[in-house]
Amino acid sequence: MGAASHCPHNPVLDSAEFIHKHSKHVFIPSDGIEEGAVKIYEAMKKTHYDTSKWKEHPLNPKECTKATVDWIFFVDLLNFSFWSDVDIQDTGVPHPDRYRVTLDGVGYTGYWSMVAAVNRALEEGIPITTPSFFASPEKFPDEEITRVFRSDTVEPIPLLKERIAVIREAGRVLVEKFSGSFIHCIAQANQSALKLVDILTSNFSNFRDENEFCGRKVQIFKRAQILVADLWACFQNTDFGQFHDIDEITMFADYRVPQALYHFRCLEYSPELHALLERGDMLPNGSPIEVEIRGNSIWAVELVRRRIQEFIQRDQLKEKEKEGQDNQKQQLQQQQQRLTSVNAILIDFFIWDFAKAAQIDLSLGLRPVKVHRTRSVFY
Repeated sequence: MGAASHCPHNPVLDSAEFIHKHSKHVFIPSDGIEEGAVKIYEAMKKTHYDTSKWKEHPLNPKECTKATVDWIFFVDLLNFSFWSDVDIQDTGVPHPDRYRVTLDGVGYTGYWSMVAAVNRALEEGIPITTPSFFASPEKFPDEEITRVFRSDTVEPIPLLKERIAVIREAGRVLVEKFSGSFIHCIAQANQSALKLVDILTSNFSNFRDENEFCGRKVQIFKRAQILVADLWACFQNTDFGQFHDIDEITMFADYRVPQALYHFRCLEYSPELHALLERGDMLPNGSPIEVEIRGNSIWAVELVRRRIQEFIQRDQLKEKEKEGQDNQKQQLQQQQQRLTSVNAILIDFFIWDFAKAAQIDLSLGLRPVKVHRTRSVFY
């Protein structure tokens, strides 16, 4: 994890606590947090879960260069709204007509379909992640963007028009304000994760994920925070991904993680919300129930994080008490089987991976619940 932080609290965390305290349809059971924290902690220890998992995915970059920074920025720029209009049953098996992109013989859906399209474009010699290129309609016409994100199926990528607008705005801001590269945003942040989030949300409207809720403005900032987290994970807290306050970043409130939190009993829903999800009703971005789902997800992960940190301190104390009793080999085995620290980013990454792997169980299992349906550029 990063070094101890002396910066102000993340406004997202303050917003999440406020949302939790004023919610009418989403609840956080204390016994569920305890149960969920135990399960998540044990699973993370068993799999030795850490930031190295980020690079294990075949589509993520393996090198750490300035070009990697541009890649991460562009991918997280478009990291929103991948649920399918034709795949509304949420069975865990993608509908054959769902938006899909094939790369190197592998068909990808969801978030990874967009990443595959970006990598495919780069392989075709299109400098799609270069801001001066994607900012310019002359260099990169809308028709070419449409071709880059072409589908293997009848369903096109969702929100294509909005994605083009997001690409143009971000490219223009980077060229006009930051000398054509996101690395200059990182430099201005001076190794502060929260400062980088502030730079993103202050300069790029499509990262400004905030709404009115119960009389006050609340911040979610999903994509701005996940961009910082991806830099941190890719660069292993060095170079362009080094942040002294990385532990201030919260989880990233999307569709799948709330579903998984419900599975772990870290969230409970009202009968009205259950009925709404079962019908597949659309939830407008910024509507009270949608804000409740996302805000409580953030706060639930924070409570899980605090409890897991207590587990870690407990286990460290036990190990210290046993010092001198175990031989060197046993101590090494213990070291490999425990986490030394955990933040909301790692918990989110782990839960998201779990949710994708266990998708069919989450929608049809012992605690079935469907993901909420919201079309938004913010997640």
